[in-house]
Amino acid sequence: MRVIARGVRAFGLFWWDFLVGDTPELLIAVVLIVALALLLRHHHDADIIVLPVVTVLFLVVSTFRGRRRDGSRGKP
Repeated sequence: MRVIARGVRAFGLFWWDFLVGDTPELLIAVVLIVALALLLRHHHDADIIVLPVVTVLFLVVSTFRGRRRDGSRGKP
């Protein structure tokens, strides 16, 4: 039983590291964008504008957070 528990824990930790990794905000962004796409699936005019804008917004926010975390502001 102990071997099975270790295997299940290792499997869970692998998926956590694979999906979340160093940037949990990207996982949250992907889940929110997919949910938004499902909500807007019948509103084709809105989803053409909203989904790319939300995606770019998340990428810009993630980039600025990553730069701030690294401390590499202004350095090439």
